[in-house]
Amino acid sequence: MKQSLQLRMSQQLNLTPQLQQSIKLLQLSTLEFNQELDQYLADNPLLERDEPEGDAGEVIESVTESNDTASEELDGLRWDDVKSGASFDDDDEHDPTLRVPIELSLRDHLLAQARLLGISERDHALLSLLIEALDEDGLLTQSLEEIFEQLPADLIADLELEPEELLTAHQYLMQLEPLGVGARTLSECLLLQLKVYPESEVLNLAKRLIESSLELLALRDYTKLKKLLHCDEEQLRQAQQLIRTLNPRPAANWGGETTRYVVPDVLVQKLRGRWTVKLNQAAQPKLKVNEIYAKLLQGDAGDSLAGQLQEARWLIKSIEQRGSTILRVAQAIVARQQAFFEYGEVAMKPLVLRDIAEELDLHESTISRVTTQKFMLTPRGVLEYKYFFGSHVENESGGENSATSIKALIKQLVQQENPKKPLSDSAITEELARQGVAVARRTVAKYREALNIAPASQRKSL
Repeated sequence: MKQSLQLRMSQQLNLTPQLQQSIKLLQLSTLEFNQELDQYLADNPLLERDEPEGDAGEVIESVTESNDTASEELDGLRWDDVKSGASFDDDDEHDPTLRVPIELSLRDHLLAQARLLGISERDHALLSLLIEALDEDGLLTQSLEEIFEQLPADLIADLELEPEELLTAHQYLMQLEPLGVGARTLSECLLLQLKVYPESEVLNLAKRLIESSLELLALRDYTKLKKLLHCDEEQLRQAQQLIRTLNPRPAANWGGETTRYVVPDVLVQKLRGRWTVKLNQAAQPKLKVNEIYAKLLQGDAGDSLAGQLQEARWLIKSIEQRGSTILRVAQAIVARQQAFFEYGEVAMKPLVLRDIAEELDLHESTISRVTTQKFMLTPRGVLEYKYFFGSHVENESGGENSATSIKALIKQLVQQENPKKPLSDSAITEELARQGVAVARRTVAKYREALNIAPASQRKSL
């Protein structure tokens, strides 16, 4: 085979280290960004924070995103015991890092109560077994027979266990708090919670309703319920209100997701009649090159330190570029969505990433990175950049409505409806059409489900 040399020209995109660093920093959330900078500061001795002495910086608001079912009380938190009479200032006696709240799991909470029941070790062991079998809502999804059959055969033989003993342990379990824990069915869970209420006609009616007619209650078939339970509309309404105070998931408030803290990247406010945007300086840390090291490097410096100096300068430039891009994108969003800041969700305009990319002469992928996990503090709350983007629907006048504004209109119509005659999806579609918003019924149904709004048949009330 004869060898030969050939020349070819081609284009190839090569990401320089500086560009790779800029892209990486741009897509990080504020908290991740600060963690990344801490690592850079630890690795590069030529870097240091540029913080004026005596300047505490701007006050920022931290917003906590919690699970929808998270408890607002401090149940589940306990504090390490502190020796009486001792001072917290005594560092030798007390470590401040030990005085932190500890989340108590449902399992620990139930086991702590079980120890106070005064039952035998055998019953306590079986009760602990049932506690381990609970699901995340505090319910038993398996029957006692299935749990018993799953026990090792040699254990059953050695201890001479009987299925009835598991039934006794289950009775102990249902005495523990939160009320309803250990129930095997929804009816059993709700009835357990009703045991603490004083006797009354409403209570008895609620018990009968739970025992025999929960499906009809879910279907809002009040006519059949009144005939079946031999009650009038007012009695049924009071029983329904009582049932609504009960919790079908008694342990839902335990073991929730870890709290996340959101720090806004920009601050939006109205000044002299104009909506303005500025960077949250507390979320935009500033770094600088250590002047002492920089002066030393002006002389004879090794390759290692010279490389670290160059990396430090690249990083400082990347940080400035990140802040500038975040601010420009926020300004463009606010300029497009001024009606939202004035009037709320119903005035949200349709907006896609391409619109902002073309306006700022940036690539669409860059806008996608900027709008992910970046937040702005506004008079209407802390909102993620992506909140302002959404699909559009043409209206009868030839204009466009955003999906967000249509959802807001649907939510508004449902809130204003007659609870005895809730609006069907078709009725909502017709009402939107009268307001100049032409959407299909299936679109209304999709948006309603996205808003977690039940169908009309399930929204009906007495």
